[in-house]
Amino acid sequence: MKVVCGNSNRSLAQAICAYLEEPLTNCLVRRFADQEIFVEVQDNVRGEDVFVIQSTSFPVNDNLMELLIIIDALKRSSAKRITAVIPYFGYARQDRRSSGRTPISAKLVSNLITNAGADRVLTLDLHASQIQGFFDIPTDNLYGSPVMSRDIKERYPLNNTMVVSPDVGGVGRARSLAKRIDAQLAIVDKRRERPGESEVMNVIGNVEGRSCILIDDIVDSGGTLVNAADALLARGAKDVTAYITHGVLSGGAVARIGSSRLRELVITNSIEPTAEVNAARNIRVVSIANLMGEAISRTAKEQSVSSLFD
Repeated sequence: MKVVCGNSNRSLAQAICAYLEEPLTNCLVRRFADQEIFVEVQDNVRGEDVFVIQSTSFPVNDNLMELLIIIDALKRSSAKRITAVIPYFGYARQDRRSSGRTPISAKLVSNLITNAGADRVLTLDLHASQIQGFFDIPTDNLYGSPVMSRDIKERYPLNNTMVVSPDVGGVGRARSLAKRIDAQLAIVDKRRERPGESEVMNVIGNVEGRSCILIDDIVDSGGTLVNAADALLARGAKDVTAYITHGVLSGGAVARIGSSRLRELVITNSIEPTAEVNAARNIRVVSIANLMGEAISRTAKEQSVSSLFD
């Protein structure tokens, strides 16, 4: 087995290699003067089972192209099997045509990865689970809930905790976590007037006096979380914490979260945290390295991956 990474999240790749007790394969990824990407795999990978760890986070297009070019380099170097390990799968929010004359970018990206030469894909908490079906190669969608439930059990009195979905679309994810920690479920019903803005309309469930845990897959601008926290506190919640898998946190999101009434935002390192995130007073990062490492190990050994979440 060989593990290769691009530049998007080298610290996570190194942590995964530490779990696997495997060295990170030497791979040079650099830019020409005009910013074209050049890749050279400096170790022999002929006949190897190779795992390429690369999140397609900001800068999304650069990191996606790095992933595609690394896969092509490995294919041309006679790797036996190439698994694209994508902790954060970009373009996943464009999984259907929301109106006329719009793309389905998630399908386009899945085609690019397949045609570049990947034999299988390993990813985490896809924004829409049906994206698995966009790939014509085996695709494993891991869940961050085991990492989050373990952290919640260590920090919260579960007899007074309520799991909350910040919108109707995330009810399945919230229900799964609530079942793991044996907690009740509430839902925030919101109406989005325009992209990047959200208006909370109602809270379904009695949250009075409860410690509420908002659960979602992506936090980008942070507006939805802040509004949901305000709505829950207005209805008598004791405090509000958010557990989100992918901390995109673009624009002024970190400042918005920092000035909000959220007790804490907990994100994973599926996207490499920025210095601003690490310095934020109420943002904490938990590692998915062991989860991803175990899934990689099981894939290499042809063992069950789904049993990780039983």
